[in-house]
Amino acid sequence: MPQDTLEARTRALACELIARRSVTPADAGCLDVIAARLAALGFELTRVDRGDTCNLWARRGKAAPIVCFAGHTDVVPTGPLEKWSSDPFVPTERDGLLYGRGAADMKSSLAAFVTAIEDFVTDRPEHAGSIALLLTSDEEGDATDGTTRVVEWLREAGERLQYCIVGEPTSTTRLGDMIKNGRRGSLSGKLTVKGIQGHIAYPHKARNPIHQIAPALAELAARTWDEGSEYFPPTSWQVSNIHGGTGASNVIPGTVELMFNFRFAPVHTVDGLKDTVHGILDAHGLDYDLAWSLSGMPFLTPKGTLVGALSHAIREVTGIETELSTTGGTSDGRFIATICDEVVEFGPVNETIHKIDECIAVDAFGPLARIYRRTLDNLLPGRDA
Repeated sequence: MPQDTLEARTRALACELIARRSVTPADAGCLDVIAARLAALGFELTRVDRGDTCNLWARRGKAAPIVCFAGHTDVVPTGPLEKWSSDPFVPTERDGLLYGRGAADMKSSLAAFVTAIEDFVTDRPEHAGSIALLLTSDEEGDATDGTTRVVEWLREAGERLQYCIVGEPTSTTRLGDMIKNGRRGSLSGKLTVKGIQGHIAYPHKARNPIHQIAPALAELAARTWDEGSEYFPPTSWQVSNIHGGTGASNVIPGTVELMFNFRFAPVHTVDGLKDTVHGILDAHGLDYDLAWSLSGMPFLTPKGTLVGALSHAIREVTGIETELSTTGGTSDGRFIATICDEVVEFGPVNETIHKIDECIAVDAFGPLARIYRRTLDNLLPGRDA
């Protein structure tokens, strides 16, 4: 298909998706719109819905390698509507920008997936391997019934993916300036340190848990967990919440509750981090309860086939030498990495994601779709039509 229509087709589909009020975990029919386009290309479509979450697995081809595009149709809530310059679910162009909730995160990526695949399949109907899409409406919410359920379903079917591009908005100032080739793991803890409540004027009759936790807290905060690596920044341990006391100024509290989080690199194991924390708390003689929650394991895709194919496509389309990074929060890539050899994230500029007046540059639609298209060219050769 002519490239001069690619931008217009990508923008039109992005607008159609943005107009659907798919606040997590609602899909609002986005998957139906995408599925109709894929069906026309000969994709085999399977819905893997769970509870209120809509999930789609779509595949064209039977052979390996499988190149998968992954993403989500759900968006975060809009916030105060009166603060938006225009209705967040009415795509609106102003000054070269297209405004709407999901414009950057990540309905434009979904649209570019589809139009890139349409171009590729039209030009190379007998391509090697397989093209797949894994889409969910539960990424911005609890992420319990979305991608993780599709991954479980694929694993049970004995399916293994070779390459996956997650369409998260990874670019920082210009489209193409950053690829996420991994993410840190996320391990949280809820710590309750027990003391003895009492009158503040009689401290010898009480035991102040805030005073007791302070030395251990200082040790945990000052600890160097690792020095980082080529791909990962140093592991971070951070307190997110702390609460103790009754609200009165003359009562020693009976407990203090503290919530913390590790963002950790693959050099660590979950059990190793837990053992270190328990060892420090025990060494300080604390009476405590500690509940752990693991929301994601770290993953890494070093320089190789997928990073090379995508970096080359970015260079061809934009002239940019892209940067590899593992910074930021978690994504659904953490689930996909358990059944996929190489996983990266790449998408538009992330400056306005989750903000009032979220937007994307209108002139990004064509380059974004062409980057995805050329990545397919690099990974799945085949005869032209």
